[in-house]
Amino acid sequence: MNYFFKFLKWLAISLVSLVLVLLIAMYAFGVDYILKGVYVIYMQGHQTAYLDDYRYFDNHKIDAGTPQPWAKSTAYNSVPLTDSLKRIHERWGSVAYVIIHQDSVWFEEYYGGYSDSSKSNSFSMAKSITAALLGKALEEGKVSSLQQKVKDFVPELAGPFAEALTMENLVSMSSGITWDESYYNPFSITTRLYFDKDIQGAIPALPVDKQPGLKFIYQSGDTQMLGIALQRATKSTLSELMSTYFWKPMGAEHSAIWQVDSEKYGIEKAYCCIASNAKDFARFGKLYLNHGRWNGQQLLDSAYVAKSIQPRYPESPQYGYGWWMGQYKDKRYFYMDGHLGQYVIVVPQDELIIVRLGHGIDKIGRNNPQSSFYNFIDQAYHMLGSRIH
Repeated sequence: MNYFFKFLKWLAISLVSLVLVLLIAMYAFGVDYILKGVYVIYMQGHQTAYLDDYRYFDNHKIDAGTPQPWAKSTAYNSVPLTDSLKRIHERWGSVAYVIIHQDSVWFEEYYGGYSDSSKSNSFSMAKSITAALLGKALEEGKVSSLQQKVKDFVPELAGPFAEALTMENLVSMSSGITWDESYYNPFSITTRLYFDKDIQGAIPALPVDKQPGLKFIYQSGDTQMLGIALQRATKSTLSELMSTYFWKPMGAEHSAIWQVDSEKYGIEKAYCCIASNAKDFARFGKLYLNHGRWNGQQLLDSAYVAKSIQPRYPESPQYGYGWWMGQYKDKRYFYMDGHLGQYVIVVPQDELIIVRLGHGIDKIGRNNPQSSFYNFIDQAYHMLGSRIH
């Protein structure tokens, strides 16, 4: 029996020692952020980032001003969801589906305990908002032009082509920065930036190794570098800029929050992670639909808006400045797009804005009629029927 207890004691000491060695090694090699990732994701029963994970991070508040509630259509919620949409919402865990037609809420439903005021993670829809902040920095002269060098603001930027990198390269995702857009690899730079407490400390790991400005390659690191440059150029946090330039003037009904790396450094995750609700996110759709005007006030330069929703590269017609583009039948649309199927879709021809927020989405191509994305648009038209000609 004594031998058994001695063995248990030895085993316990060995396990504790092993854990300590692993912890020391993780800190020594700069991958201690994985500990937070394990706690926030796996220990909460998830496999990837999720709608409510903002609760486990430091955040900056995005203050709202005087609310400007959306008008309700005279036909508000008069048409039920189609069976197709019901199946999609149930299958993929939608939490919000909103149709705004001609500046009025025509239909809205919320699911899974969420409401019109519930906060959920924007994920990469934030890229479109960071792009809008660049537009304001240009207007205010804080950034001299789209061709201004990023090294003017981020002198520690490294790599053989660092001197050539411009702000336009970042906002159009053509930077040449070394990056691994992997959401499920715990050692990827994407994972590091999501959980690390010092985003700026990762800049040396983002060298500009290829000639910038040649082609579109989707990289969250481009938008994060843009966010760092904007914060330094304006000497304000992105949350302060968003509140001042957009959230208050557009009459958001609720304050929002933007995840930061830590209270100590206070750098927003510019490529993701604004927590708000469907109808307040939709305000950016309305702003771009109306060429940067909001109720008679020009909040964003119309020429910049026009460039944002046009492809920079002909061989990549799906992306502009932080905004995605596509075609539904004969109708052109542009949209904000976030991980797990967060969308604000704008069809200018019909003054239509569609918002979907949710826990997941299929991986079928957007133009495929079998995809959920296609049906978020297609079924909205079925519901609207003869109201749109």
